[in-house]
Amino acid sequence: MERRGEIDMATEGDVELELETETSGPERPPEKPRKHDSGAADLERVTDYAEEKEIQSSNLETAMSVIGDRRSREQKAKQEREKELAKVTIKKEDLELIMTEMEISRAAAERSLREHMGNVVEALIALTN
Repeated sequence: MERRGEIDMATEGDVELELETETSGPERPPEKPRKHDSGAADLERVTDYAEEKEIQSSNLETAMSVIGDRRSREQKAKQEREKELAKVTIKKEDLELIMTEMEISRAAAERSLREHMGNVVEALIALTN
């Protein structure tokens, strides 16, 4: 350090910082390294023993056909349901009542009325629940 009068001038690298550690309670001993608890040890011992099985093409084809058949049956049932609902007659006044009171679209109000066979009270109850 250079002295000029009573002022100490420090050059870069001459400054040392002391960090004080505050203890706000009793001193804690340093933590000991923990051993694996039994659950973690068990998990480490377990490995994937899943045997890779070769999927036979016949099994795959059978599974795909079952899935395809199920989807086609569901689509057919849905189409039949839509046809049945389309046959239900609904009143224009009931449709407008549900649209204004429930503040829903025309399609949603019509669907609810058709599902309840044109009964406006049942349709309103279903929409409020």
